[in-house]
Amino acid sequence: MSRIAALALGLALLLTAPASVAFAGGDPLFSNVTTSEPHRAKMALGFTRNQQQRKHPVTVFLNDKGVLLGAKSKAAEFGEHQGMLAAIIKDGGNVIVCAMCMEHYGVAKEDLIDGAQVGSPELTGKLLFGNDDTKTLSW
Repeated sequence: MSRIAALALGLALLLTAPASVAFAGGDPLFSNVTTSEPHRAKMALGFTRNQQQRKHPVTVFLNDKGVLLGAKSKAAEFGEHQGMLAAIIKDGGNVIVCAMCMEHYGVAKEDLIDGAQVGSPELTGKLLFGNDDTKTLSW
């Protein structure tokens, strides 16, 4: 293919692509994970991780039964999920865990995976409301 044809094809693809595809990246994502159902949780974490790899700052909020994903004592059941959470944390993402839900489901602070933070109105609020462009999703 000639350089001119390749350039024309590339320009045509760029001009016909939706703006969200052409300019992906930047806006923060706040993923609210309420489930401990393995497939739904993997979908939530996988989607979040994919967006992080596209340069979106991400926060995972584990609440309701989602707190179980972050409990080291549940590694046999949620080891794959904990690996995904660890990768999100390693690359600068936030994982916060609902304190009231931890109490309800018997998850101690010492049982949380490394890097996970116990949520508070201040921390959770800052990550959810601190940027007007934050997008949210729930599972």
